[in-house]
Amino acid sequence: MSVEINNESGYEVDEAEFAALARYVLDAMHVHPQSELGIRFVETDVMTELHVRWMDEPGPTDVLSFPMDELRPGRDGDVTPAGELGDIVLCPEVAAQQAVTAGHSTAEEMLLLTTHGILHLLGYDHAEPEEEKEMFALQRKLLLTFLASR
Repeated sequence: MSVEINNESGYEVDEAEFAALARYVLDAMHVHPQSELGIRFVETDVMTELHVRWMDEPGPTDVLSFPMDELRPGRDGDVTPAGELGDIVLCPEVAAQQAVTAGHSTAEEMLLLTTHGILHLLGYDHAEPEEEKEMFALQRKLLLTFLASR
């Protein structure tokens, strides 16, 4: 599993931890081990620009997902074909604000957002209540089992 991490944010990020999380989630979702994923940490102004350009919404957001090969989770033990999953972009400054509200660390919030972004790349969404319930339960399970294994 190739996970490329670029930290352009100025925040200290444990790149090895985020790469390990990504590999864990992709393995748990039966994504081919030769697939590729990019994770980029950016400053607020960059995230604002991306949010306006791609979502047509003002201001920064916490995480954006940019799928490439539209890979989906493997089923019944089968893995996906190899491919480029895409990129997720995170804004640590927004994550830090959300972490205060949620009552946990910025690092924990960014790990949650990374899991969330990867699930979006795999086709999960939360526009409808049932989709939200499924996606949020899965991201919680994946993150908790990852953290428990560390």
